[in-house]
Amino acid sequence: MDMNNLITENIDNPHELEKMFRKDPKAFKKSFSHAWEQNPDSHVLAVWNERLHFKETAHTEEASLLQKGFLFMGILAILAGISTRIIFHFVEQQAIAPINLAFGILPFIAAYFVYNNPPKKNVLYILALLFLTSGIYLNMLPLNEKDSMILVYLHLPIFLWGLIGLAYSGDNYSKGSTRLAYLKFNLEFCILYASMAISGMLLTLLTLRLFSFVDLDIEDFYFRNVVLFGAAALAIVAAYLVSMNLKLAKNITPYIAKIFSPLVLATLLVYLITVIWIGKNPFMDRNFLIAFNGILLGVLAVTIFSITESGTDEKKNIFDYINFALIVLALIIDSVALSAIVFRLSSYGITPNRLAVLGVNILIWGNLIWIMVSYMRFLQNKTGPSTIQDAVTKYLPVYGIWAAFVTFTFPLIFN
Repeated sequence: MDMNNLITENIDNPHELEKMFRKDPKAFKKSFSHAWEQNPDSHVLAVWNERLHFKETAHTEEASLLQKGFLFMGILAILAGISTRIIFHFVEQQAIAPINLAFGILPFIAAYFVYNNPPKKNVLYILALLFLTSGIYLNMLPLNEKDSMILVYLHLPIFLWGLIGLAYSGDNYSKGSTRLAYLKFNLEFCILYASMAISGMLLTLLTLRLFSFVDLDIEDFYFRNVVLFGAAALAIVAAYLVSMNLKLAKNITPYIAKIFSPLVLATLLVYLITVIWIGKNPFMDRNFLIAFNGILLGVLAVTIFSITESGTDEKKNIFDYINFALIVLALIIDSVALSAIVFRLSSYGITPNRLAVLGVNILIWGNLIWIMVSYMRFLQNKTGPSTIQDAVTKYLPVYGIWAAFVTFTFPLIFN
C-alpha cells in the first residue's frame, strides 16, 4: 500500500501518522499533498499541513526580525566601541577611574532597549538623568584607593545594572513577569557573549600569529583598538541577538541551570564539611570571611537563575528539592557570615567595608528567608511556583537601592 493511502486510512490516528512521518519524512511529505487535497476538511491534516510548511513562514518572520532595529543596533555598536576606546585613553592617563569603561557600553544597551520598547517620557527622562548624574558624580570623586572609593567602584555597576533593567522593562517595570524576563535575558546574554568572545579570542590569536610570521608586532595596537572596540560593540550585538529570541541561548539556559544546581550543591557540601574538619574560623580570619561571602553570592546567583529557568510548572521535580536545599544551605552560610561580621564590628569598630558587607548580608538574608518560605509553601502544595518567582523579582529593586546608597553616601560619610 502506498504512503498516500496509508495517510488517508490513518487520518484519525495521530499516533500512527507521527510514526509514519518519523520513519520516512521525505516520502510522507511527498504523499501528504495528495492526501490533503482529498481530505481538505480534516482538522488533523490541517495541523500537519501547517507543521510541514512552517519553515517558509518562520523564514519570513526571521527576516523581518533581523531587519527590525538592525541598523540602529549597528550604529549603537560602533558608538559603544568608539566611546569605550576614548574612555580607555583617559583611564590610561590616570585621569579617570577604570569603572568609567562601563559608561562606554551600558548606556548604549539601555538606548537599544528604549528603542526596542519605547517607554513613557517620564521613564526616559529618569533613565537619562540617572545615567548622566552617575557619570558626573563618579568623576567628581577623588581618584584614590580608600575603602569608600573601592566600595563605590564595586556598587556602581550594580546600580547601573538596575538602570538597564528599567530600560529593558520600560513602562512595565513594576510587573514581576517583566523582571523575570530581564533575569532570563541576563543569563542568555552571558552565554551568548561568552560564546562570541571565545570566537573573538581565537581570531585574535590567529591574527597575531599571522602577523608574527612577517615580523610585525601588532599586539599592543591590536589590543588597544581592535579588541577593546570589539568587546564593547559585541555587547550591543549580543543584546540585540538575545532580544531577537535567538534559539541557541534560550535552548541551552534551562539545561545549564539544571546541571549547575546539583553540582554547586554537592561542591558546597563537600567544601563546608572540609572547612569544619580543618577548623577554619570566619570570625577571626578576615580573608576566609571574604571568601565565605563570595561563596554566598555565587550560591544566591545560581539559585535565582535556577528559579528563573524553572518556569511555571506546577509539578514538582528533583530540581525543586535541590534548589530548596541550596537556599537552606545559603541561609546557613549567610547566618554564619552575619554573626562573624557583627563580631568583627563589635570587636574592631566600624569601617566602610564592614558596614557595606553587613548591609548586603542583611539584605541577602531577608531575600533568602522570603524565597525559602515561598519554596516551602510550594513544596507543600499550598501555593504555585509564581510565589517563588515573586520572592525573587519583587526583591530586586532592594539591591539596586542599597547599591545606590553605598555609591552616593559612603564617600560623604567616610571622608
